Amino acid sequence: MVSLRPLAALPVVGVIADGRTYRHLLYLLIAIPLWVVYSGFVSFTLVFGLVFSVVLVGIGVLVAAVVGSRLVAGLERWLSNGLLGTDLVAPDDLPAAADDGSAGAVATVRAYLAAPSTWRGLGFVSLKFWVTLLAFAPLAVLASALPLVAAPVRYPYSPEFGELNGEPLVWAVDTAPEAALATGLGIVGVLIGLHLTNLIASGARLMAVSLLGDDAGADGDTGADRDGDTGTDGDGVTGTDGDGVTVDRDAADRNVGETGGEERAGSDDASVDDASTDETRETAGETQETADETRETAGETQETADETRVTAGETQETASETQETADRDADGFEFGADSAGSAADGEVDEPRTDRD
Repeated sequence: MVSLRPLAALPVVGVIADGRTYRHLLYLLIAIPLWVVYSGFVSFTLVFGLVFSVVLVGIGVLVAAVVGSRLVAGLERWLSNGLLGTDLVAPDDLPAAADDGSAGAVATVRAYLAAPSTWRGLGFVSLKFWVTLLAFAPLAVLASALPLVAAPVRYPYSPEFGELNGEPLVWAVDTAPEAALATGLGIVGVLIGLHLTNLIASGARLMAVSLLGDDAGADGDTGADRDGDTGTDGDGVTGTDGDGVTVDRDAADRNVGETGGEERAGSDDASVDDASTDETRETAGETQETADETRETAGETQETADETRVTAGETQETASETQETADRDADGFEFGADSAGSAADGEVDEPRTDRD
């Protein structure tokens, strides 16, 4: 059976045809210049705030930097929704008076500092440094692998792969076999770089879901992958809370081809199941017939036992009658013996009477 799975669902190589991979790659590319801006802003506010904290101006700068981190968190939330596949909404943990500006300046600043989302956003901006640092790895791999893929149309040429002991590492590609080998190595490098991209973007998405979503979504609600994929391609999970994070509405579209193949395979399995069901019913019928025969045999055995008990009773009655007959015969014999004795006595006495 021919599989109708989409190219993006293929293992290992499907990452090339998956549009999410290139959105993740764009996210990492944008992260590098953004982190330059973030680091410069943080460095300036920290140095200026600490130096001028003795005159209270520095404390104000530090407070303004903390509150301003909410704007940066909003930008990161927008990037995460657009490029990482999340559906985050801004946290609603500020009092209404502080949100609409009707409260005083001190009360508003206090409300911003008391909001958990302020500190979670600041934590995300701090952790974004590690995401940016890791982003250099896949970008460097892709930068070295992509020129090798085009080796058949570029040779002879000599790509460089860094330096060793101060000397550049150069591979001179001068022949067609070398160009074919370079293309194979380049494809492998591209696959490695794209998988690393998805892996790092997955970590960034988990950070965004945990730190940039609504309070309800950040308190540990059950997570679900927005893109419908929890494999090793770097896709993370997002919360399922209605007010914070929702699952991807396009998840079902991604697996339409797989569903068609599974339905056809399911129909074949259903045929096999029907045959198994028929055999099971036949076996059950044979078992029922055997049980009926066993019950009939048990009934016949019971009838035989009853007849045996009746025969035993009749035999007992016959034995009783035989005993009674024997007793009567014995009594008659004794009576006859007594009569004979009496007659004998009479015969003996008569002669004595005559002689008298």
